[in-house]
Amino acid sequence: MAGLTVSTSTPPSGNSDHLDPVALTKQLVRFDTTNPPGNEALCIDHIKALLDGAGIQNQVLTKTAGRPNLIARLPGDGSAPPLLLQGHVDVVPAGPTPWQQPPFGGDIVDGFLWGRGSLDMKSGIAMMLYAIMRAKTDGMTPAGDIVLAVVCDEESGGDSGARYLVEEHAEQFQGIKYAIGEFGGFSFELGRRRFYPIMVAEKQVCHLRVTFRGAGGHASLTQQDNPMTGLPTFLQRVQSRPLPTHVTPEARMMFQAIGRHLSPPARVGLAALLNPRFTSLTLKLLGAKGRTFAPLFRNTVNPTVVRGGEQINVVPGEVTLDLDGRLLPNFSPEQLVSELRAITGSDAVGIEVLSYDPGPKQPDMGLFDTLSNVLQESDPEGIPVPMLMPAATDGRLFARLGIQTYGFLPMLLPKTLDFAATIHGPDERVPVDAINFGAGAIYRLLQRYGRTS
Repeated sequence: MAGLTVSTSTPPSGNSDHLDPVALTKQLVRFDTTNPPGNEALCIDHIKALLDGAGIQNQVLTKTAGRPNLIARLPGDGSAPPLLLQGHVDVVPAGPTPWQQPPFGGDIVDGFLWGRGSLDMKSGIAMMLYAIMRAKTDGMTPAGDIVLAVVCDEESGGDSGARYLVEEHAEQFQGIKYAIGEFGGFSFELGRRRFYPIMVAEKQVCHLRVTFRGAGGHASLTQQDNPMTGLPTFLQRVQSRPLPTHVTPEARMMFQAIGRHLSPPARVGLAALLNPRFTSLTLKLLGAKGRTFAPLFRNTVNPTVVRGGEQINVVPGEVTLDLDGRLLPNFSPEQLVSELRAITGSDAVGIEVLSYDPGPKQPDMGLFDTLSNVLQESDPEGIPVPMLMPAATDGRLFARLGIQTYGFLPMLLPKTLDFAATIHGPDERVPVDAINFGAGAIYRLLQRYGRTS
């Protein structure tokens, strides 16, 4: 990062760990909140103790024993609607692959803080905690109430977390129009320019189950109708035949914003990407970048769970395959099933929708300029752009209450960090400087939110 003209956050005077976002992150990473099972209670208790010590009102709401959620509120002067800061403390399993550093050690090595959840998203929670507690310490009265929601269970659908809060405690979010949460605000380099994509839209979650049926019978006999035989053909087609491309308004907004800051030849390439006749070919020509961009132009399905058979000497009568489907904004499950049948030729098998979380019809861009200004103050060379996210977050659940979530956890990242491979992968880590950078940016957001100057 040498030579960059940036403003990284410096914690205010005093040595208390609750005003040190790096120390906060280290503490949070050391709680093993692997989901499943979650066990977020000790981590939430720790956060509650910090907020109690800072004099910030808060409460704990629980659906499932041992899996609490916390909501805190810093009162504003009422000149703007409340602003929601939301995030989760559960993490995905560390996995069987050996780590260079202990996954729940929170160790700082070579300028990075290592551990599961360091990126997704305990550093983000630490940034939010730092900002709200510093605001309290500094005597700040924001324009609108600052509501902090720290939830469990995001990594497994949110039934005990955000979904529960939205369905059972909607009153806690009354009047809120905007939220910040995961995932966006991190830097990436393209065409020698540094961009900060701010998530304004995300893909929809649509889980499917495909069922293969046969006669079943004794495994010592030849079974012509073994449902297992349909599975490999189906899988091979899903993996080798991409679903059709689509250019959505959200993707067009994102890539047009990027293109305005690139060289003329690069702009021509992006124009081809946004032309539905050439999208598929352009994705191929872009190579590795095309593979990164492809989920923003396609509905996707990934096989994840196979179930079939209970005994080695019995041919099952039924085999099921679960698929994690992600829909582009404003696409329906029926459209996904139709596209899946078209590439697999699977009219003879059953395809059912297990679950579907619809997203908002279009993003509300009302807070985007404020977030952009905060980022540009932090890094004058950075270029904020709106982003369509290929995954889904708890933002889709808060959207049911009319809340627009922006992915805004600002981080200035080194070019050498493979961000996509690091999240949910072994050796998850975050630069210490990036934590301070983001904490300072979120604090400035609390200062500027709802103010005209």
